[in-house]
Amino acid sequence: MTLALKDQVAVVTGASSGIGRAIAIALGRQGATLCLLARRRERLEPVAELARADGAHALSLETDLSREGDFEALALRVKRELGGADVLVHSAGVIALGSLGEATAEELDRQYRVNVRGPYALTKALLPLLRARPGHIVFVNSSAALGGRARIGHYAATKHALKGLADSLREEVNADGIRVLTLFLGRTATPMQAAVHQTEGRPYRPEALLQPEDVAAMVVSALTLPRTAEVTDIHMRSSKNWRTPEA
Repeated sequence: MTLALKDQVAVVTGASSGIGRAIAIALGRQGATLCLLARRRERLEPVAELARADGAHALSLETDLSREGDFEALALRVKRELGGADVLVHSAGVIALGSLGEATAEELDRQYRVNVRGPYALTKALLPLLRARPGHIVFVNSSAALGGRARIGHYAATKHALKGLADSLREEVNADGIRVLTLFLGRTATPMQAAVHQTEGRPYRPEALLQPEDVAAMVVSALTLPRTAEVTDIHMRSSKNWRTPEA
């Protein structure tokens, strides 16, 4: 069987659960060498072991995007141990609910650090490696980036910012052969979404939501598209419950 991503190195943030986990496993099954990033090693290493059981080489690195980490050192390690980077997937994210009158500035700052500043700094550090291939950058975003609603204003603001970052980056790096994709997702069956439902006081029915494996399949499809084309924006939502409010 031909592996579409054989000999490619994929760096995936938020790889310990949810969408990041599904994307990492899917890329590994297509032959990619994986560099998996997440905050907690005890949750990250089982994903790496699962990928290895599928035949992929996987390196797991404990990384907190909210801290002033040394992303340059991380990039050097990726180059030294894996030889470079072909794919960067930004899947880490946090959310807090609350009206403008209720939410604190600290909550906005925390979401900004993880949802915007972290992807910005990590992309900057890995950009020389991605230019050398040239590579592909994927931003896993939210439908909240396309329009805010009550009680998600600070979260939506960070997702609008992430969209602006991706759009500007695309204009800067397309000439180098780097493709930049943003996925705008409706509510997806993940631990984060389960927590959101609990906060909202609503029953959590994961079977009615978008599935992480479907998102992963779309990412693989975009990454394996011939270099004569680029997919820039993809909007996805569950087909089982179109009336579910998006977040």
